Amino acid sequence: MARALGIDLRQRVVEAIEDGLSTREAARRFSIGIATAGAWHRLWRASGDVRPRRQGHPGRSKLDPHEAFILALIEETKDITLKEIAERLGSERGVGACPSTIWHFLARRGITFKKRPRTRQSRTAPMSSRTAGPGSRASSTSTRHG
Repeated sequence: MARALGIDLRQRVVEAIEDGLSTREAARRFSIGIATAGAWHRLWRASGDVRPRRQGHPGRSKLDPHEAFILALIEETKDITLKEIAERLGSERGVGACPSTIWHFLARRGITFKKRPRTRQSRTAPMSSRTAGPGSRASSTSTRHG
């Protein structure tokens, strides 16, 4: 990851702009981008400070306030998909989130769920309970109807 430019350079750019140089001229004089010079000046005007902010991923998620709701959805429906969670968040909470955002939210909490791959039907042992009839949801694997 690239490091932030030094505070002394930031201060000199802001001082030059405050002394009457345009943002474009200050950027050219100090060999930095025009947008960078403008951003530093706006930061100084807003906060009075030119120190760089912390770089990297934010330590929070927009889903943090909805953690209990999401975990309740997973508890309620064990095989719920990320897309279904996103749809429920949108319809019931008004929060727009794509499945990858939900995946990162769950991964950060150590919650993973991998569905088992389908296995071939056993010829020697029944695949569902004896009381389960055809089409029953007693077993998550399919059985022979015959």
